[in-house]
Amino acid sequence: MAGHKRQLLAIVLIANYAASTWASGQNSCDKPLYFTFDTGHMAVAGQIAYILNRQGVKATFFAANERTKVGEGTLGSHWASWWKLRGTEGHEFATHTFDHVYWRADVPGAAMRFRFRPSAGALEGRELVWDAATYCAQLDQANSRLQELTGKKPLPLFRAPGGKTSPKLLAAAKSCGYAHVGWAPAGFLGDELSSEVFSNDALLATALRDIRSGDILMAHLGIWSRKDPWAPTVLEPLIVGLKAKGFCFQTLRDHPAYKSWIATPGPLAK
Repeated sequence: MAGHKRQLLAIVLIANYAASTWASGQNSCDKPLYFTFDTGHMAVAGQIAYILNRQGVKATFFAANERTKVGEGTLGSHWASWWKLRGTEGHEFATHTFDHVYWRADVPGAAMRFRFRPSAGALEGRELVWDAATYCAQLDQANSRLQELTGKKPLPLFRAPGGKTSPKLLAAAKSCGYAHVGWAPAGFLGDELSSEVFSNDALLATALRDIRSGDILMAHLGIWSRKDPWAPTVLEPLIVGLKAKGFCFQTLRDHPAYKSWIATPGPLAK
């Protein structure tokens, strides 16, 4: 137990030192990384926000109105103050579809029609066929709610739940002003994986070994199925370790693949 406490103290001391040195050099970012978080059960959302703030890391949050452990959905009134604070701290936001809608397949034919399954909302678990306009309305609904909660205009980007898309779906989303954001292979931080098979220590070591400059990193604000939560246990040691390797952090507003799209989004963008 004493050794565990010493390890935790060392992490805190290193984190505080890294945060102070990082603050002096944050205007220069030669090896950028892009932290992104999708919504989840929110039980660790406060701890994640605290660590990001302490470490001076700005992230991009992709939000859907998912079920939470406390209060209504992630975009409900219970979480309004949490989102408002993230807006004042300088984080960025983007849509994850309002009802966390999974793309299942394109419907054959010339028309833009798709099979979906929401994992939240009134139609949770149902197999649905929607046209492009209905899907765009899902993107818009989360986007509008984010702006209402944060007081900040979200980025014209989206992340499809599970990262599941097709070229036709991406074209439909672009027609209503949204470019899709996935993540780098090494940027999959593993918080969705079974903790019995993929321990936090193993996930941390893998990320520190494999992440490269320019990678988009992806984690969640809580995963229901993981018994030993990834956050906050891995988050701060990961940030500290990445900084020690010379990496720095930016939001997707500055990502070279999306910067021009954000500055002058598609003609139908809101």
